[in-house]
Amino acid sequence: MLMGPLPGAELVQTPLQLYRYLLRCCRQLPAKNIQEHYKHTIRQSFRVHADEDNPERIQQIIRRAIEDADWVMKKYQKQN
Repeated sequence: MLMGPLPGAELVQTPLQLYRYLLRCCRQLPAKNIQEHYKHTIRQSFRVHADEDNPERIQQIIRRAIEDADWVMKKYQKQN
């Protein structure tokens, strides 16, 4: 089971669900400039992968994005 920085990571199945989940993660970050940086990164990543149609690859991207979000959240939790 995939666990992420916020409850509900295991329920993320679609790119839209992932997008919403990652934006919710951004709201937990400590400073507005950090939040905006990661929101911008999320939007860019979605644009890059917008034409992906391989379901296996999409699931791989979702898993990796949640792992990355977990790392980012832990990084900023340790700093505070």
